[in-house]
Amino acid sequence: MARSVRIKDHHAESQLFEQRAIVAAVLMVIAMGLVISRLVWLQVVKYDYFADLSQGNRIRIEPIPPNRGLILDRNGLPLATNAPSYQLELTKEQVDDIDATLNGIAEIGLIEKDDIPTIKRDLRGRRSFDAVPIKLQLSEVEVARFAARRHQFPGVEIRPRLTRYYPLAESSVHAIGYVGAISEDDKKRLNMDDYAGTTLTGKNGVEYAYEDQLHGRAGFQQLLVNAQGRSVERIGNEAANLERKEPVAGNDLFLTIDMRVQQAAEEALRGQRASAVAIDPANGDIIAFVSTPAFDPNLFARGLTRPEYLALTEDPNRPMYDRVIRGVYPPGSTVKPMMAMAALEYGVVTPAESVFCRGAYRMPGVSRPWRDWKAGGHGHVDMRKAIATSCDVYFYDIANQMGVDRIHDYLAQFGMGAITGIDIPGEKIGLLPSTAWKKKAFRRKEAQMWFPGDTISIGIGQGYMNATPLQLAHATATIAGRGQRFKPRLVRAVRNVTTGKVTELKPSPLPSPHVDDPAAWDVAIGGMYDVANAPYGTARGATANALYKIAGKSGTAQVFTVAANEKMRKPGELAEHLRDHALFIAFAPADAPRIAVAVVVENAPAGGSGFAAPIARRILDTYLLTPEQLAEQDAKRKPAPPPPPVPRPGETE
Repeated sequence: MARSVRIKDHHAESQLFEQRAIVAAVLMVIAMGLVISRLVWLQVVKYDYFADLSQGNRIRIEPIPPNRGLILDRNGLPLATNAPSYQLELTKEQVDDIDATLNGIAEIGLIEKDDIPTIKRDLRGRRSFDAVPIKLQLSEVEVARFAARRHQFPGVEIRPRLTRYYPLAESSVHAIGYVGAISEDDKKRLNMDDYAGTTLTGKNGVEYAYEDQLHGRAGFQQLLVNAQGRSVERIGNEAANLERKEPVAGNDLFLTIDMRVQQAAEEALRGQRASAVAIDPANGDIIAFVSTPAFDPNLFARGLTRPEYLALTEDPNRPMYDRVIRGVYPPGSTVKPMMAMAALEYGVVTPAESVFCRGAYRMPGVSRPWRDWKAGGHGHVDMRKAIATSCDVYFYDIANQMGVDRIHDYLAQFGMGAITGIDIPGEKIGLLPSTAWKKKAFRRKEAQMWFPGDTISIGIGQGYMNATPLQLAHATATIAGRGQRFKPRLVRAVRNVTTGKVTELKPSPLPSPHVDDPAAWDVAIGGMYDVANAPYGTARGATANALYKIAGKSGTAQVFTVAANEKMRKPGELAEHLRDHALFIAFAPADAPRIAVAVVVENAPAGGSGFAAPIARRILDTYLLTPEQLAEQDAKRKPAPPPPPVPRPGETE
């Protein structure tokens, strides 16, 4: 059987080829169109974007931190400045392995391994192109050590910077404050764009409260870099047109503190756990602000090691604790001038009304006696003499007649039991008790009751009452100003570093205490004058032979309480931490006050008149006398007389 033969169809094959060729051509045209359109998109439409991106590969933006504003005392003496130093900075985008780099730097002794987690946390909070300081204030040895191994740490550089420097070290540190590393909490309140290139911010005192004025605004500069990220002047024959924006330095601050007075007070309190505040009654300016012991803020500016930090925070004397605004103490007899004015305001007694003091006070219906600091009593005393001799019995009686709520309402007008409004943070309010306060303070109903004996103790500044040294100084300034009150302040003027203009800040007046009879001021001030000048005044020994007249009030605040029938003990018979605190408030000159002072010495070896009053006298002398007069007074000064009898524990003078 014959086989079939298939004849080839050339026409059909030709048509199929042409169809495929057309499809291929169309696809090629479409592909070419896509390529061309993409090139147009990249090279025409997005030209500016990719030009900037390519420029970024060869140009690095380096932040320029601003110079921090200076802090000066009232006479222009520098208290916080900026000093040149070298610091180690790391830029994240230039470092392949952060952990390896930081561990390597720790191995050559430039940072502590314990600090690496904190450094990494700081790095995470910064932009990748920011240069973040990881070690401040390198020594010459440390600079040389890193320079020899620079090639091992790409992205890490040593750069010259200005760092915070406190030329007087610990002097006035609690007022000025210090700068330290920016924390997570700091980042929530700061505009971090202005902190590029630095990790420091104000942590306390004026440095913290006036951070916005002191810090300034960061600038930047563009740097031409090669493929390794190193700065170069040109790449090939091309030199870039680089931009630079200068930083704006922070403003300078003039404080109200007079460093001559400040350092005299610091020297007088050296070796004690103590505080002293001096205020100008005419405007609230703080002339001296002393808390001892203190610490060197330069340690924080360069970065504390862990042992250094623990040494400060675990010191039982608490050098970082600001006793001026955070220490609270029973005010003791320093409240007696205010108590006298309250009694006059409420008509409880008259100034000339006499009370006979036998050395103990007995409340009707109560068997327990409240003893006077003077065992034999003071005899007949009127109001002015009761202040001068610090007669406890007199003030027990008027407190009992007034009641605690009227005492609370009147003393509150002098700023007791409330913040004064000073322009730095951290102030405590103290405690000015009342029946309403006790109901809130205690849970058990039987503890919420206010007893007459509680009021007796309040009458001499004991019991539940306590106050800060700043509150005592503020109240003293109010008495000196006969009711004129101002918010205490540490900063009096701001200097704009750009224009050089100095702007004086206005004092902030506060409401005056209500006084029906202005003669009440004469009685209170007269009693304080007699404290320092009358033959029976408790502080006459410390204020004798002054070239001006002083008005003051001594006080001894109990720490260790004894029962009414327990034998009194001398300070040497008690452990130091159980000894009473010594207090003294004063203003001078008495007829035209220019300065008001409060001194508190913890666990003093003698009472307010014997221990705190001489310190207050030194502060007053330094402020009111010329250096020549002060030197003459020192030359004539006789050895201090023996202190008066120390009040029994549980009593005040």
